[in-house]
Amino acid sequence: MIENRKSQRHKVFKAATIEFNRAGGISCLVRNISDGGACLEIASPFGIPADFELHIAGNSAGQHCRAVWRTAKRIGVAFVDSGAHSEAA
Repeated sequence: MIENRKSQRHKVFKAATIEFNRAGGISCLVRNISDGGACLEIASPFGIPADFELHIAGNSAGQHCRAVWRTAKRIGVAFVDSGAHSEAA
């Protein structure tokens, strides 16, 4: 399989929250992360919009994301402003 990613991904297992519409958050797990995006494990993609804020446990700042693919239990996201992303995530 040919790797098309622009930056290397790193396997992680971190709690995170998907936030949108200034409402409560939806819990998720970050399964892998790179400078340009992440793979999120979720209970259901129902109701999650295309654009949202991702808050990873242990990071003070949120990351604006755009969903680029979805399955029944996962969402692949691109970081809209990847310059604000910290590899410490």
